[in-house]
Amino acid sequence: MSHRELTKHQIDQQDMIDNCIYHFIQSINPSDKEISWDIEMIGDVRDVLKEWFVDRLNLTTEQEFYPSLRE
Repeated sequence: MSHRELTKHQIDQQDMIDNCIYHFIQSINPSDKEISWDIEMIGDVRDVLKEWFVDRLNLTTEQEFYPSLRE
């Protein structure tokens, strides 16, 4: 049985996407209350972006957009 792991490049891609989404959420926050890092909220936004970039616009693959070990 082989042990699969994400590459450093794939992890960096995930981090970049999640951080960009978090900063976007912070930048459009209409209040003066800070929004804490919430991976569930980030994941929801990421799913919508994936749907547009991968499924609707065919700009990239899901693996290129947000790499994962599932196939």
